[in-house]
Amino acid sequence: MTNRNPQQPKSTGARPRRAWASIVALVTLALTQVGYAEAQTPPPVPPGLEVEAPDTLFLLGRGVGTQNYECQPSASTGHIGHVAWTLFTPQATLFNDLDEQLTTHFFSPNPDEDGRPVRVTWQDSRDTSTVWARAIASVVVTPNAVPWLLLQTVGTQEGPTGGTTLSQTTFIQRVNTRGGVAPATGCDDLPDVGHKAFVPYTADYFFFIN
Repeated sequence: MTNRNPQQPKSTGARPRRAWASIVALVTLALTQVGYAEAQTPPPVPPGLEVEAPDTLFLLGRGVGTQNYECQPSASTGHIGHVAWTLFTPQATLFNDLDEQLTTHFFSPNPDEDGRPVRVTWQDSRDTSTVWARAIASVVVTPNAVPWLLLQTVGTQEGPTGGTTLSQTTFIQRVNTRGGVAPATGCDDLPDVGHKAFVPYTADYFFFIN
């Protein structure tokens, strides 16, 4: 007579069901993220900041951080001893509408230009793919906020495991800016050289792909 364990069929089926549930959850998350990107539409912008077809929007990030300035000697007026606030890096994090972190944002050397010059940079928070860009158009929309920008990609890099979230970026728009303007005081004379100011700002960043 053969003994049968009535629990065996249940235990052998539980693992596949759990594995399948995990796969479904991952696929659902991926589809949700893709749908979020596809649901976005380019923002209305002043003339000169548009991104023309065939480039299309694929990612929107809402940036929160600071524009970081240092008081440095400046020859902009032609007068010896003149000083001015100079931006040395933004320092921000970009989030989606669910408050999930998307990218970090800063200045760094662009390897596609042999590390010179330092360029504005975005790095994906998951796969560490990176894009470097330069501003090709700028419009001051609000006097007490940093300008709206159109930036063109000048370098990209895949993540160490082949991540490509940002490595296909062609253009980036910075819009809906608030704050971030250099202080009106604190950089007036040569003794002020070296002083730093970290000015809070927010902005929306739209990423395009061809």
